[in-house]
Amino acid sequence: MSAPQPRAPGARRPAPRSLSCLSDLDGGAAPGPRPCRPPASPGRAPRPPPAPRGRAPCPPPVILRRARSLPSSPERRPTAAGGGRRHRVRFADALGLELAQVKVFHAAEDPAVPLHVLSRLAIDADLRCGAQARGLALRCLVPDFRPPVEAADFAERLRRQRVCLERVACSDLGLSGTVRVRNLAFEKQVAVRYTFSGWRSAHEAVAAWRGPAGGGAEDVFAFAFPVPPFLLALGSRVHFALRYRVAGAEYWDNNDGRDYSLTCRDHALHMPRGECEESWIHFI
Repeated sequence: MSAPQPRAPGARRPAPRSLSCLSDLDGGAAPGPRPCRPPASPGRAPRPPPAPRGRAPCPPPVILRRARSLPSSPERRPTAAGGGRRHRVRFADALGLELAQVKVFHAAEDPAVPLHVLSRLAIDADLRCGAQARGLALRCLVPDFRPPVEAADFAERLRRQRVCLERVACSDLGLSGTVRVRNLAFEKQVAVRYTFSGWRSAHEAVAAWRGPAGGGAEDVFAFAFPVPPFLLALGSRVHFALRYRVAGAEYWDNNDGRDYSLTCRDHALHMPRGECEESWIHFI
């Protein structure tokens, strides 16, 4: 073999087949090792260049990768074409609850069914026999007068009598009502005197202060007293009057000498079909 011929100065070298050796194109460059960067490991970010002196180093970037072993959430799962969202069904026992509630009634201990439930059940039985509605008579005390506070001369009566009944109501606990008086002094006392025997015997109940009224010129008191069961007889009556003591004086409101009275009557109640068919279910 013959030795290679020396290259004349300034002559061009042929281009190499591999374009990676770009340094060979420059004939005047001094041969030497080229710096190379090692390949980065997968899943890690390359290290940042060192920070200059006097400055805090920048924190490395955080790369969040999603675990491939955990399934995606049900909300992000693609649904089939034309299919809707899936619904989950969970039973009560899976949550630690009971599937059913059982009530045990012993023969010696009858359940205490409220009276209004029994009345609705009775109406329901009649409705199932073909009746559309049935009148239920409720026996109670009914006032024989209109509420005085709704009268047009209420303010004039209060100015003349210094005390006047506002309204009265009847319930299972007895009678209750409100009284309005003129604010004549700080110390005052309001009481109701009532009778069940036509004033052959009488009882009293002290009213309690409820609050001011009329811009401070008047006060409102509330009273209540029980009604014995024997008064639920048809035609029984209750009479009462109001007494107001203030500044050493005494004032009365007895309905212009006629007394306030309530009579025991049968109050008709009409209950439609839709409200009484499920009375026993509401009780349970």
